[in-house]
Amino acid sequence: MTAHRDRPESGVTASPRDWDAATYDRISDPMTRWGAEVLGRLVLHGDETVLDAGAGSGRVTEMLLERLPTGRVVALDATPSMLAEARRRLARFGAQVAFVESDLLELSPARLGTDAPVDAVLSTATFHWVLDHDRLFANLAGVMRPGAMLAAQCGAAGNIAGLIEAVRSTGFERAGRWLYATPQDTHVRLERAGFDEVEVWTHPEPTPLASGEELETYLETVCLRTHVAGMSSTERARFLSEVAAAMPEPVIDYVRLNISARRRS
Repeated sequence: MTAHRDRPESGVTASPRDWDAATYDRISDPMTRWGAEVLGRLVLHGDETVLDAGAGSGRVTEMLLERLPTGRVVALDATPSMLAEARRRLARFGAQVAFVESDLLELSPARLGTDAPVDAVLSTATFHWVLDHDRLFANLAGVMRPGAMLAAQCGAAGNIAGLIEAVRSTGFERAGRWLYATPQDTHVRLERAGFDEVEVWTHPEPTPLASGEELETYLETVCLRTHVAGMSSTERARFLSEVAAAMPEPVIDYVRLNISARRRS
């Protein structure tokens, strides 16, 4: 993975909810690799309508569309900059893809319009940013036809624990809000929301990066995005360098939560 840092020269910073979508697109090889594996768990005939719940910059969405020669994808994301990047990437698919700007906690059939209900839901690297998983799964069930499959992956309990400890060693607690759920809690929530054939499991996904610019750009854009949002460019550079130096090795200690389930008939 190659990356470079795009930092503003002024002290003006973006909202913590914003993403630097262009930089994310360049450095999201790990998420794309995981997404390809999750996509491989979806059984598709090629004519389905599939919701990509958290489409980001569209790299995984592109692979999904290639498996749907006569189908459609609803690319949903809460971040305008991500959807703008996805629109550029996916322009060649024309009317095969619809773009929806929405928080997953506000998801409803009305949000998807004529594309609801969907035949399947795919989601990667998204659910841990949603703080109410009971409502999340209920909303997903509400836009899926009976028998539709959910294939997803996100951060699990224990995700980036080493990185969080590295931040703590600099005198800070990692800013932001997230939910790294356990398989047991997730299984219960899915069944309660109307899913069966539920399988939930975790696996470690240690992700090495090159020390220096590549690692610090990744931390800035992904793992510590919210934490550094209110910092000046000088403060941000110093903090990221200190965190990188506190890490035992330049490896992000990801733990992934995998979900496979069907909408109950």
